[in-house]
Amino acid sequence: MGAEVAGGEEAFHDAWAAGARVEDVALDAMFEGCTALEHRYILRRLGDLRGRRLLDVGAGLGEASVYFAKRGAEVTASDVSGGMLEFAGRLAAHHGARIATVQAPADALPFPDGSFDIVYIANALHHVADVPAAVGELRRVLRPGGTFVSIDPIAYNPAINVYRRMAMGVRTEDEHPLRRADVAAIRGMFAASEARMFWLLALALFAKFYLIDRVDPNADRYWKRIFRVEREIRWWFRPLAAMDDILLRLVPPLRWWCWNVVVVAKK
Repeated sequence: MGAEVAGGEEAFHDAWAAGARVEDVALDAMFEGCTALEHRYILRRLGDLRGRRLLDVGAGLGEASVYFAKRGAEVTASDVSGGMLEFAGRLAAHHGARIATVQAPADALPFPDGSFDIVYIANALHHVADVPAAVGELRRVLRPGGTFVSIDPIAYNPAINVYRRMAMGVRTEDEHPLRRADVAAIRGMFAASEARMFWLLALALFAKFYLIDRVDPNADRYWKRIFRVEREIRWWFRPLAAMDDILLRLVPPLRWWCWNVVVVAKK
């Protein structure tokens, strides 16, 4: 990540953290709720986390760090934003969890080779200028046989791209959702990998937030709202998610029109 990009990201995320409240973080819903498609899939792949050394890169507000720590992992949270890490520490204390925090960009981590059993990075690779270089650094700090996990948005869905243009007040200008070549490059750096896409028809929830609930996309981040109001939207979401399961199995090319891709890989 270049110095100018890193500085802009740090300032943006420091400001975000300054306006966040620990009490507003829907921690369990983000990993166990019906809208937590990606994380329920990841948790099945990771299995028992007790005693495993886990690095959460681009940890943000620390939701994943704290959740994984509550499940018994030895968690280190890294982020370019000191404000985000300070908030993550408070979130951990709020939940009675312990995490270590280190301020560092994803492509320059201050850890020895093979330091972690699991390297997890969510919604951060699409912020770095050179995705293969960043993933190479993440692979470096992963032990042989360790597990790499990433979640990031995909570039191709026209509806979500409209939302991205509408929500520039809660996004940074350097963001670049992943393309096929990015996903192929990530998977090519590991001995074994799988990629799964999520949220196609289920993205209709974003239209509901805007057209029915009248939520300003620059006043509330929709990708966080889906967890906070999870109980209220279950009857909207579950039929759409069920249709996605069928549609994405029957018509594989549609997977690239989904919102997010999860990569799980072994070193």
